[in-house]
Amino acid sequence: MHGEFFIPIIMFLVIGVIWVSFIYFKSKEKQLMIEKGLSYDQMMEFFKTKRDPFLMLKIGIVTLFFGVGLGVGLLIERFTYVEEWIPFLIISMTGLGFVVAFLVTRKLESK
Repeated sequence: MHGEFFIPIIMFLVIGVIWVSFIYFKSKEKQLMIEKGLSYDQMMEFFKTKRDPFLMLKIGIVTLFFGVGLGVGLLIERFTYVEEWIPFLIISMTGLGFVVAFLVTRKLESK
């Protein structure tokens, strides 16, 4: 029994810290808006304008490129027996996915 026992514990701790931090910073943002004198309607309008309409498109493009990088990396590793292709292609294709997502959303926003 090495470190496998601590993996679920650490995972739940990290998820808990992220969740508590999200709630804390969301309430802090609302407190600052109240201190500035914004009404409830103004706050709701601010939160509506803050949303990114292309968020799911961006996530989909990046996830697609991540999957392609993983798949191609696994195929190349199977034929060449060189494991370094997998992380290289995952990182490269994910980066390319971010660039493509940026270009696509910029083109859609300009319409």
